[in-house]
Parts: sequence; structure tokens; C-alpha cells
Amino acid sequence: KLPTMKTLLSLIALLSAALLANAAPPTCYSRVLSLSKEITESFKELQTSKVEDSCVETLPKLYLDIHNYCVLAKLRDFVAYPRCERVLEVSELKEKARSLYTIMISYCRRDLVFLTDDCSALENPILPPIEPS
Repeated sequence: KLPTMKTLLSLIALLSAALLANAAPPTCYSRVLSLSKEITESFKELQTSKVEDSCVETLPKLYLDIHNYCVLAKLRDFVAYPRCERVLEVSELKEKARSLYTIMISYCRRDLVFLTDDCSALENPILPPIEPS
């Protein structure tokens, strides 16, 4: 029974280590990265949804790359877009974009590194090819 107990203790130690590793608080960078991905995905879902409002079709494109300095202007423009206030999904998306902008310019401004300032890359992103399944 000794090997079984030893195996059990090893398993408990491994699970404890995994829990501790996942319990680490998010860094500023990881928070900005995850929020930008969440916003980009929400925008894609909004564009393909059946929201009955023509203003959704006129929203500025919202592809976010937090390594591109132009993302700050992109977020400002999106939040300031004057239409669609009555569409709940758009209001929620604008609030997330406002939060991301605030995090980037105040809480994380020293932690972020911008690798480019290519504004056209945010308008017409080159997406990775889709892998055949």
C-alpha cells in the first residue's frame, strides 16, 4: 500500500502546484490582452448577430492589437461614435472599450510596449490563414 499512498501524495502535490500557478493575479499586460480579445470577439459577434438596427452596420471597425500604438485612437473613436446609444449590445461594447482605454493609459502605461504605429493595420488586419480541419 505504500506505493499507492506515495502516488496519491504525488498527485495531491501536483494538483496543489497547478492550483497555485493558476491563482497568480493577472498582470496588467495579461488583463489588457484578454480584454482586447474579448472586445474583438464581441464586436465580431455583434456584426454577425441579428440586432435589428442599421447603426450596427455603420459602426467603425474594431480590430484591436494592443501592440499597435494606434489602438488608443481606435478605442477613442469607437467610444465616441455618436450613434447606436439605444442598442444595449453596442453600449456594453463601448463600456468595455472605455475600460480598456482607461487601463491602457493609466494603470498599465508603463507596462505596455508598442511595437508599431501602423494605423492601417487596424483597419485592414492581415489575419492568419484558417487551418484546414
